[in-house]
Amino acid sequence: MHIQNSLVLMLLAVSHVAVAQYAMPQVELTVGMHRIEAEVAATQEQRAVGLMRRTEMAPQHGMLFVFTQDALHCMWMRNTLLPLSVAFLDRNGKIINIEDMQPQTENNHCAAGNARYALEMNLGWFKRRGFSVGTSIAGIEKAPFPR
Repeated sequence: MHIQNSLVLMLLAVSHVAVAQYAMPQVELTVGMHRIEAEVAATQEQRAVGLMRRTEMAPQHGMLFVFTQDALHCMWMRNTLLPLSVAFLDRNGKIINIEDMQPQTENNHCAAGNARYALEMNLGWFKRRGFSVGTSIAGIEKAPFPR
């Protein structure tokens, strides 16, 4: 029995480390009167994984990708199970363009101008709220610096 308990404790500790390794920082963003709880993908590893393999996301949740430089960044949906809309943002948080993306596709969805951020939300989130090119997202300055 003692060996079984030790094994269970060891497995719990290993799984806790694995979860902590993939946990991403969060930042609160606002757009108009709407609050967004966004996980922040600020490292190359976090940006590469993004929302892959997730089966659901709460309505006011999203993922903010923080890039190391302004560029024509592109996103794709390989291994992503959720339909998403991505807003590409300039360095001040203003929406450059919004692209709708379908699950498990490899089509490139790119910024229409030099973007510093990309904000992924559930499909249609921006459109249902009337947000489009030129809308500002507040709070991005609180996101961790990219690495």
